[in-house]
Formats: sequence, C-alpha cells, structure tokens
Amino acid sequence: MPTSSGNSYGGDAKLRRRSSKAMRLGERLLLSVGFVLLAIFTTAYIHRAVMFRAAIKSFEHARATNNVNESKAAATLSSEENEAPAAAERPSRPNDTRVSNAPSRAGRVAEVPLAILRIPKIQLEVPVLHGTDEITLNRGVGQIAGTAAPGEKGNIGIAGHRDGFFRNLKEISRGDVIEIETTNASEIYVVDHILVTGPDDVSVLQSRDTQSLTLVTCYPFHFIGPAPRRFVVEATLKR
Repeated sequence: MPTSSGNSYGGDAKLRRRSSKAMRLGERLLLSVGFVLLAIFTTAYIHRAVMFRAAIKSFEHARATNNVNESKAAATLSSEENEAPAAAERPSRPNDTRVSNAPSRAGRVAEVPLAILRIPKIQLEVPVLHGTDEITLNRGVGQIAGTAAPGEKGNIGIAGHRDGFFRNLKEISRGDVIEIETTNASEIYVVDHILVTGPDDVSVLQSRDTQSLTLVTCYPFHFIGPAPRRFVVEATLKR
C-alpha cells in the first residue's frame, strides 16, 4: 500500500504541474495581449502618418491651384480691360473656366486643410483641420468651434493633443513666432501670454482688441488619464 508520504508527494507534484500550466497560459495570454496592443499602436501610428502626409499634399495642391487661378484671373482681367469695346459686343461663353470650375472647387474645400501651422521653436509643421474630434486630432490640429478660422478676422482657436502634435508645446516661450499659412496668405503671430486654466474657461477664446491666435491643449502634459487643466498659448498678429 502506498504510504501517506507517497500520497503527499504525488499531490504536490500535481499541484506544481497545474501551477506551471497556469503560468504558461498566463504568459501566453499576456504575450498575446502585448502583440494586440502593439498592432493597434502601430496601425494608429501608420494611419496618422499617412493621413498627415495626405493633408499636407492636398493643401500644397490647393495652394498651387489657387496661385494658378489667381494668375489666370489677373491675365484675363488685363485682357478684358484691353479689349473692352470688343468684349461688350461678344456673347458670353458658357464654357468659361471661372464658371465651370466653381462647383468642383467648392466640393474640394472640405477635403483641404484650413491652413498649415508652423512653430519653428519646436520644429512643428501640422495641418489645421476643421473640428476637434478624435479622428481629426489624430491627423492634425483642429479649429475650435465658435472661433475664427485661419484667414478670418478675430481670435483663431486651435486645439491639439498633448501626446500628439502639441506634445512639445510646453517648450514654447513668450516672443516665439507662430506662422499660419492659408492657400492664399501667410501670417506671423508672436506669443505674448502662456497660462494654465480650467477646462471650462472659454474666456481665452473670446475675440481680443487685435487679431490673435490661441493654442489649447490638455495639462499636465504627462498626466495619466483625462487631464484636469488646459495649457493655453496666446499670440498676437505681428504688424
């Protein structure tokens, strides 16, 4: 008959085997979760890089097209002024490019970034898109609803993720320059105020006495989870 010590030894061996099997399963599970998270992060990074380049390319195309159209318009105006008497008797042409291209240009507006934001101090160049939803802020920075759009008069409000394109915004200082380039103009702003405020403080987005720009991101920059404060950079148009 087996002794009690033999039974104890056999039970311990089974327990060790079960523990070892559970540990192997746990390791495989953790490894699988790690691979899944890595795949998600890699996919998100690649998607952001692709969409970022696409936005920059569409902006450059729109800017080049706008420059060509302005040149053509100037040439057409000059020609019309020189041929005013003859033009008065000439019937209008239904295939005039200024008319026929209008719908297609209007249809492209939503696809093109509102502007390109550049901050030399932190080596940032990023498209400014319409809106501040997660998908938009994964591709660039976004115009805050209710504020002026780039190229318009007023206070231009732009938001970005603290762990995204605005991760180095904490390094900016008073006197640094910020460039806003639209498809037909470029403006330089100079930073004059940097402050930390609450998430519900909308006073920083109100229009000021001068043409202005306000950048907003979450704060603290290294906070884990939803950040409780907002980091705000205010700049004024350089005259």
